[in-house]
Amino acid sequence: MNARAELLEQLNERSREVFRLLVEGYLETGAPVGSRTLTRSLSEKISAATVRNVMQDLEYLGLLESPHVSAGRVPTELGLRLFVDGLLEVGDLGEEDRERINRTLGVTHGQNDAEIGSLLDRVGAALSGLTHGASLVLAPKHEAPIRHIEFVSLAPDRALVVLVFADGQVENRVFTPPPGQTPSSMREAANFLNALAEGHTLEELRGIIAREMRERRQELDKLARDLVESGIALWENEGEPHERLIVRGRANLLDDDAAAEDLERIKELFDDLERKRDIAEFLELTEKGEGVRIFIGSENKLFSLSGSSLVVSPYMNTDRKIIGAVGVIGPTRLNYGRIVPIVDYTAQLVGRLLSDQG
Repeated sequence: MNARAELLEQLNERSREVFRLLVEGYLETGAPVGSRTLTRSLSEKISAATVRNVMQDLEYLGLLESPHVSAGRVPTELGLRLFVDGLLEVGDLGEEDRERINRTLGVTHGQNDAEIGSLLDRVGAALSGLTHGASLVLAPKHEAPIRHIEFVSLAPDRALVVLVFADGQVENRVFTPPPGQTPSSMREAANFLNALAEGHTLEELRGIIAREMRERRQELDKLARDLVESGIALWENEGEPHERLIVRGRANLLDDDAAAEDLERIKELFDDLERKRDIAEFLELTEKGEGVRIFIGSENKLFSLSGSSLVVSPYMNTDRKIIGAVGVIGPTRLNYGRIVPIVDYTAQLVGRLLSDQG
């Protein structure tokens, strides 16, 4: 039995009910919950003073805290974790939510990869609309063979690599090229890569380029060689998003009534989402088994500075391999009982739709 389960076992029936009702009240309103409010909902009739004593005991255990001297209590991160693990009642997906998701994601069989982006964009819009949080959708890596590669200079410190795939999809990736690149070096680098690339996926091409560069370095001038090697780094950098992380619904996190410190945390969250940093870690969050996972506040290593909660689930292909993830991020005061089945159902549906088109 872990420490949190032991802590829950320590609570008697009255303490457990006070704790559950307080957390449910907080998740519903976002406001501290007082003893008088709880006395109206408890199954046994006890005084507000008795409820206050129970709340003090729960505070001593680290499950509750009081944001103001005269206010009621709110759950701590530990309290929310304990509630989610031991007391949260996750209902079935509501029919209205199910119909809205089905309607939003309704697509015909046999879609091509060019339509996957549109599908996942609609997934993000549906999740943020239903949950009133920000949605995160991690798209699958593109696995089609490459037909053509081209480098385009945008500025002395910015260049574009254009990847044309055999299925017709085109990806444009902006990166910082090695200094001193010329149109000639870019053409030479592209010609070298195209001679190796055709018929291979990006995953396969990484190994081929690395091997060929070891054996044929002298065939390229230094500038072209630097550009090819920076291209390998670009493709191998698992932390680079390449627009794989779709974020929708940021505005849902802004609240006119939010306190200044809350707005500052949300700004930090927006900065994280704008940079789309640590994308590989986002997928790692889901890799300890299928199903929905909940990360509360500082447990969420991606967005912990903003004190946000993340509800996330992977989706899989027909081989049961995790290929992406969907999630909802918002304040710790999320309606977990409703959001968990929404995220779970959406992830399963996305996996089926993407498998159907494969």
